[in-house]
Amino acid sequence: MKILVTGGAGFIGSHVVDAYIAAGHQVIVVDDLSTGRASNLNPEARFHQLDIRDPAVEELFAAERPEIVNHHAAQVDVRRSVAEPVFDAEVNIVGTVRLLEYAVRYGTRKFIYISSGGAVYGEPVHLPCEEDHPISPLCQYGASKHAVEHYLDLYWTNHGLDYTVLRYGNVYGPRQDPHGEAGVVAIFAGQMLHGRPVIINGSGEQTRDFVYVGDCARANLLALERGSGQIYNLGSGLGTSINQIFDRLKALTGYQREPIHDPPKLGETLHIYLDAARAADELGWTPAVNLDDGLRKTAAYFRQKEAALE
Repeated sequence: MKILVTGGAGFIGSHVVDAYIAAGHQVIVVDDLSTGRASNLNPEARFHQLDIRDPAVEELFAAERPEIVNHHAAQVDVRRSVAEPVFDAEVNIVGTVRLLEYAVRYGTRKFIYISSGGAVYGEPVHLPCEEDHPISPLCQYGASKHAVEHYLDLYWTNHGLDYTVLRYGNVYGPRQDPHGEAGVVAIFAGQMLHGRPVIINGSGEQTRDFVYVGDCARANLLALERGSGQIYNLGSGLGTSINQIFDRLKALTGYQREPIHDPPKLGETLHIYLDAARAADELGWTPAVNLDDGLRKTAAYFRQKEAALE
């Protein structure tokens, strides 16, 4: 199949591109490289450096007519979404609606959309959160990601555009940016390997559902043919505190310092982890990499990356 992956030079999107190419699919990547990296690009993918809001994206749809659109590109910074809500909506809502219009106009069969299992639910009423849990986001990022889920249903009803939504937990693994706002595992690993201070926002007792990037890539492969018109959580079903992540990475890296605690971030959920039973039943997906193995793989990746720079 011919698949267009937005954000395909990013941390997660590049792993999805790799999985699609390994399965024999033809992949076109759209990425503006604002957070993605050229070094993440699979050489077998055809790359176009474009913002999803650029009118040239429609020209690309017209020329390529992808069968599948896999939409990973997004504004993902929670703090920026709170500080710049119009920008967040322009990218995450308006940018995505443009892609939906192009998909209908140029014959795309299915739209795979990446939502947020960590942000759309807000502070949970109960745990773990299943897909039908009440939606009450605490930040504009969560609101914008959820808004598109309604648009997807409208485009399915009105235009017959099939879709699958994947609500990720806290994704971690190789290629995650250790210098960005998102990605506590990568940030901690990067700081620890350099012997630098590690900052934890808040008490560190807030819990998250950590899921390995390779498991998420596999879900995107399954979603090509399964999950029509459905929403799926991708997570472990377990809450792990930020302090526990610090302790495990400290042991893996030989880090000698204690963390520094800063004030909590505005718009941050205290406790969240996901029920992924629907993904198991309907997609045939369960996480294959447990947290200890995933953290070990991630720490080894960053250690090897640092060694290559010496």
